[in-house]
Amino acid sequence: MNKPSCRGLYAVTDALLLPDDRLIHAVEQAILGGARWIQYRDKSADPVRRLAQAHALNALCQHYDVPLIVNDDVELAFQVGAAGVHIGRHDPALATARARLGKDAIIGVSCYNRLDLALAAERAGADQVAFGAFFPSPTKPDEIRAPLELLREARTALNVPIIAIGGITPDNAPLLLDAGADALAVVSAVFAQTDVQAAARRFAALFTGGIAP
Repeated sequence: MNKPSCRGLYAVTDALLLPDDRLIHAVEQAILGGARWIQYRDKSADPVRRLAQAHALNALCQHYDVPLIVNDDVELAFQVGAAGVHIGRHDPALATARARLGKDAIIGVSCYNRLDLALAAERAGADQVAFGAFFPSPTKPDEIRAPLELLREARTALNVPIIAIGGITPDNAPLLLDAGADALAVVSAVFAQTDVQAAARRFAALFTGGIAP
């Protein structure tokens, strides 16, 4: 199975921005606006709700042929048949995730501001790595900050796709793309906007050279 190319807008959900009754509609609007990847991120302690939402999102993403990645929760990704999982420093090891989800699963790894973590993740079989936060983030205001130079170094050193995250807007995104990012993981600048589809379209236009309305 050929894994999809990790390029474009990578829209990340947030339960604080998207009440239950808005989640599916907002994600569909993001996809219609040009999001190429969706990540389901919900830190709540309600497994029944999370399972139902993940199932619904996976069905939606499969309809549009867009990969759904589950944040942190390997078992939830397995249960709903998601395209893969994204793991961080406090999550199960990459080898554990691979054993559970299989060789065709897409496994992303958060590497924060450290190239050494990304190199180790690539050696261990990660499909993509994420660096950030590059800018002040309303979602994670105390997040580790990463310099733009890290993307340039990573572009030279890595062979896996590179995702940039953290406070990204259509105005500062070109700096990240110029420095070597393949995909832009965005939360607030898509899902906190009144018109989610238009917000996604502005990011999508950065990858096509087009001009969003």
